[in-house]
Amino acid sequence: MVLFKRILVLAFFIFPLLAIAQGDQFIEWSPAQRLTWDDYLATPSSLSDAAAITSTALGIEYHMRNNSFSYKISCRFSKTRSWGRYKTVYILQHEQGHFDITEIFARKLAKEIKEYKFNPRKYQQDLGKIYQRLMDEKEEYQNKYDLETDYSRNKEKQAEWLKMIEEELEEMDGFATYYSSLNK
Repeated sequence: MVLFKRILVLAFFIFPLLAIAQGDQFIEWSPAQRLTWDDYLATPSSLSDAAAITSTALGIEYHMRNNSFSYKISCRFSKTRSWGRYKTVYILQHEQGHFDITEIFARKLAKEIKEYKFNPRKYQQDLGKIYQRLMDEKEEYQNKYDLETDYSRNKEKQAEWLKMIEEELEEMDGFATYYSSLNK
């Protein structure tokens, strides 16, 4: 029995990290659980003038065993890498938007993997390309969110973005389940 197991490096918003530090605390994305300021455990950086930093991670773990391909996607908020300097409800809504954007891309990843035509000779390379492309798109989307909302200061744009994010989550609801097994 041959078992292949790969874990793609998790992509963190704001701070690109290559690995998760031991002792990190995470919250899995859930429509029923919204972030609170109590979730932000890190100390604000003295090198930043940001009101808050939200660190999220999007990852995929996959296995190949006896011609059966399975995977699990994760969308997480890092409590120990996230911090808030100005803890208002309004800023927290903006930060929740960053976490929700990561969830949108988790669902996009689930959709692309479900639609992937499995190739046993190069699936690892193919999945790596899909993952990297979506991570690049996610970072671009996160940056656009901050720029267009002026980091939450443009209240009209902020409201538009939060509505758009909510609509996109609803559109991708069919891909909200991250577990799958594909017999190939």
